[in-house]
Amino acid sequence: MILLVSDLHLEPQRPDLVRAFLHLLETRARGAEALYILGDLFEAWIGDDAMGPFEQEIATALRQLADSGTAVYLMHGNRDFLIGKAFCRQAGCRLLPDRHIADFHGRRVLLMHGDTLCTRDEGYQKLRRILRNPLTLFVLRNLPLASRQKLARKLRSESRQQTRAKAMDITDVTEAEVEREMRAARVTTLIHGHTHRPARHELLLDGQPAERIVLGDWDRRGWVLEASEAGLTQVDFALDER
Repeated sequence: MILLVSDLHLEPQRPDLVRAFLHLLETRARGAEALYILGDLFEAWIGDDAMGPFEQEIATALRQLADSGTAVYLMHGNRDFLIGKAFCRQAGCRLLPDRHIADFHGRRVLLMHGDTLCTRDEGYQKLRRILRNPLTLFVLRNLPLASRQKLARKLRSESRQQTRAKAMDITDVTEAEVEREMRAARVTTLIHGHTHRPARHELLLDGQPAERIVLGDWDRRGWVLEASEAGLTQVDFALDER
C-alpha cells in the first residue's frame, strides 16, 4: 500500500490537524510501502533555521515513520517551498521535484503539487516565478529571521484576500496545461493537490482514457489516497477519528 496526502497546512493554531496527522503516521502509514506528501505540509515555512518545538515534533514523527520502514517523500507546496535539506535530513524524508514520475504497482503516475497547472491565475504564476528564482531563494534564506516572518505574514494576508476575490475557474487547473504535462511525462494518470477540490476527473488524452486525481485538503476532514494493486482509492475521515 502507498499513501498520498497533500495540503495539510499544519500549524500550531490547528491542533486538530496536527493530532490527525500524527495519528495517521502512527497507524495507517505504519507498514505502508511509502508515504507521499505532495506539498503544503505546513501552512507556512520561512526556513529550516526557524524550526521550533512544533516543527521539531513533526520532523520527529516523520523520522520515526521512516525508521519503521515506510519511505517518506516530500514535495514543495506554495506555502512551504523554503523547506530545505536540513529539515529533510531530520525528518528522514526525500525531497522530490515538482514533477515526479512514480511507479505504483505497474501504473506510471505523474505527481505534482498542482499550482503550476493553474495558468489562468496569471498574478500568482508571476509571483511564483519571482519567488522560486534561485537568486530570490538565496536572498530569502539569508534574510534575518524577523524579516522573513514579517514577509511571510504579508504574503499570506495578500494571498487570502486575492483568492477570495478571484473567480473559481481562475484558481482551478487549465485543462490544456494538464494535457501538456501528461503528454510530456507520457502518463495517463496525474495526481496533484493545491486546488482543495478533491475529485477524480476522466479525460481522453490523444484518444486514450486518462485520469486526473485531485487530493483533498485537510480542513474539516482529512484525506488520503491509497494506491494498491487493486487501484487508486481516495478516502476521507473525521479529524478526531481513532
